[in-house]
Amino acid sequence: MSIWEYANPVKFIRVTDRILPWIAGSAALCLVAGLVWGFFFTPDDYRQGATVKIFYLHVPAAMMAINAWVMMLVASLIWIVRRHHVSALAARAAAPVGAMFTLIALITGAFWGQPMWGTWWEWDPRLTSFLILFLFYLGYMALWQAIENDDTAADLTSILCLVGSVFALLSRYAVLFWNQGLHQGASLSLDAEENVADVYWYPALVCIAGFVLLFVALVFLRTQTEIRARRTRALLAREGRG
Repeated sequence: MSIWEYANPVKFIRVTDRILPWIAGSAALCLVAGLVWGFFFTPDDYRQGATVKIFYLHVPAAMMAINAWVMMLVASLIWIVRRHHVSALAARAAAPVGAMFTLIALITGAFWGQPMWGTWWEWDPRLTSFLILFLFYLGYMALWQAIENDDTAADLTSILCLVGSVFALLSRYAVLFWNQGLHQGASLSLDAEENVADVYWYPALVCIAGFVLLFVALVFLRTQTEIRARRTRALLAREGRG
């Protein structure tokens, strides 16, 4: 069986209809378990106090904000190369979800930064690149809405996605590029010296799993909606010509 079989809209909807309830249920379970564990059953940090618990929302949201754009990039490249409509619609479906995660990361980062840095916002390299990434999300969605022809919109948004990928990478690696930034390095790392303590690490992994599953569930659901909306527009156009 080839993965390209799922480029068939009918098969995509049939398969995702079958697995979507399981993914959504697993996402809800992981999110509830991870957030309750993290917020209520982990100690306050000796320097950051209870503020450290913003970590359980901020870090998974920030990770998914970047990875959502990477998924959009892959889907856009598939559209450019193979012209599979499901891939273009999946990229379109992922954009509002990625924008939501980016906004959550920016807001929770501000709530963490105010007591830690003494300011709600700082033009730190990572913060600034994240803000630009958020603007790219908005521009991507606006471009889809502004163009009536779906294929033309898919072409232009795919190009925009390629350009925006630079800022997705900057968001991830800005701390390594510019040492003058206030933002700390990676909180989750395979390096034991840089990684957070195990008491924070394990609930964070559960939260990250929940955010990943939530992203997959929302993208599947929104892609189904986009496919059905495209069909409706095609039928209406056909009836109008008739």
